[in-house]
Amino acid sequence: MTSFANRRDPACDHLLTPQNAAVVIIDFQPVQVSSIASRPKRELVSNITALARIAKFYDMPVVLSTVNVKTGRNQPTIHHITDVLIDVQPIDRTSINAWEDEDFNRAVKATERNKLIMAALWTEVCLVHPALDALEEGFEVYPVVDCVGGTSLEAHLAGLQRLVQAGGKPVSWVQLICELQRDWNRDKTVAGFAEILFSVEGH
Repeated sequence: MTSFANRRDPACDHLLTPQNAAVVIIDFQPVQVSSIASRPKRELVSNITALARIAKFYDMPVVLSTVNVKTGRNQPTIHHITDVLIDVQPIDRTSINAWEDEDFNRAVKATERNKLIMAALWTEVCLVHPALDALEEGFEVYPVVDCVGGTSLEAHLAGLQRLVQAGGKPVSWVQLICELQRDWNRDKTVAGFAEILFSVEGH
């Protein structure tokens, strides 16, 4: 039972690791969540909460962004996320494409991670636009497909298809946590890994 997992350099691994990736969560605000038609809202909230827990548990850099909170046109990030990421200050913006906001753009690049694990509402807008820009600038983008949603199933699928065609690499949150953990012999994170993995509805 000899494992190769612990011999790989986590900073240079072609697979996702806590040391080579950052998590980007965009516009999970009440209005956006309530408008989702491509996935049951309760399931969406459960899944994005799992993603936030994964990011915190594996101590990964997180960029959290909102749109139009300071203008008074929108409400802050849903508490399910902020209750987990209590130390992460959301970056508020007016741009629909988060990549076009200077503070957001700078924050993503400040993580010094080339692999971006991304979730945003809606899939077809607030995920696709910054993801395409990030890909154009040489980042690897991993949209978490079960942590995002669109205004219709058709819009959601079209958005994901466009990202894949541009080079995006879709993952699910379960795939992600298993890729980060990689080996049951990594004793320090086994208990937390299992607790997140099996505490979410449907798993």
